[in-house]
Amino acid sequence: MTALSPLFRRIIEDQAERERLTLSPHACPSNRGLRRHPEREAVPDHENFRPMFYHDTDSIIHSRAYTRYIDKTQVFSLFENDHITHRVLHVQFVSKIARVIGRALCLNEDLIEAIALGHDLGHAPFGHDGEAILHQLCRQHDLGCFCHNAQSVRALMLLEHAGMGLNISLQVLDGILAHNGEMLNREYIPQYGKTWEEFEQEYHACFAEEGFSRKIRPMTLEGCVMRISDVIGYIGRDIEDAIELKLLCRQDIPESITQVLGTRNAEIIDCLVRDLIEHSYEKDHLAFSNDVFQALHDLLEFNRKHIYFNEKIKGELPKIRHIFSMLFDRYLDDFRNNNRQSALFTYFLRDNMAAYLEQTKPERAIIDFLAGMTDRFMVDQFRRAFLPHTLGYQAPGE
Repeated sequence: MTALSPLFRRIIEDQAERERLTLSPHACPSNRGLRRHPEREAVPDHENFRPMFYHDTDSIIHSRAYTRYIDKTQVFSLFENDHITHRVLHVQFVSKIARVIGRALCLNEDLIEAIALGHDLGHAPFGHDGEAILHQLCRQHDLGCFCHNAQSVRALMLLEHAGMGLNISLQVLDGILAHNGEMLNREYIPQYGKTWEEFEQEYHACFAEEGFSRKIRPMTLEGCVMRISDVIGYIGRDIEDAIELKLLCRQDIPESITQVLGTRNAEIIDCLVRDLIEHSYEKDHLAFSNDVFQALHDLLEFNRKHIYFNEKIKGELPKIRHIFSMLFDRYLDDFRNNNRQSALFTYFLRDNMAAYLEQTKPERAIIDFLAGMTDRFMVDQFRRAFLPHTLGYQAPGE
């Protein structure tokens, strides 16, 4: 390893001083970050001019799981429209919103960005429908639960780097595990001082107890910012997408909501962000005003009724469920018969994943494989496995 030059030592010292002077006392500075295996770092964190959480962001965006965001459903599957949100765009929206809030509250934007960009890595193909189907498969095969929050952590800690995982910090992994953007609170209070042991107990409980992730609180205020930013990032955007797809009209939104939050995504984001900052500034927790929180709660209920459970977007769900189930059975059969030609081995279970297989049931490995697929890849694998292949045209004999 190259010795640290005086210039880069000064850069490291200047960055630490900048954090000391600008971050809130409730923020998590980079030098407080914790790695499970600091000895694995090619450059020790205290000698790296990239602060720890900044380095984590680099590791996340260069991961294989991150590249697969590009073709994973956010809400609307199977629509032929290039102007609706996919998962890759959602995490960018969340990151931007969370950083705006974090900057106003003088929090660590590097930590916020790493959590935001990694929070949905474990999401299944076909969005929350896919997640529900994988949960059913886990239940059927005595695997406990499927929880995309915990699966995102699993992708980083275990599945990346050929089953060796990435050496991501505790604060980032905890923020990802605790993000749970499907539930709302008027106040978000961190569980400061969480240890690796406490985090791992929560992580394993997410796979053992249904709904356990709802009980988890982030260990940092930055994690709390990311958690509410997940909601802010999707709630108005989903309305814009639904309008784009002609599933609802803007006038359908109740006036009691629009009078508080506005009618368009930009207005909704601006109102929620401003209110959150105003009621959280210089505090050790986050909070909304009562009126804005009630309007946000009502808007989420409106979205659930008119978008997320809209029968118009559920028509293909039985077929999607069939795809998951048949691929699971096929891959389990391939594993038991050591079919090395199977996509399970070609794309996932490489020879250098022996350590992963030693601690993973075959059924859970298949869940990991399915969860990591993009929508398009899953449909293509189903087609290859269960539909006849063309043999091409044969020229007639002379």
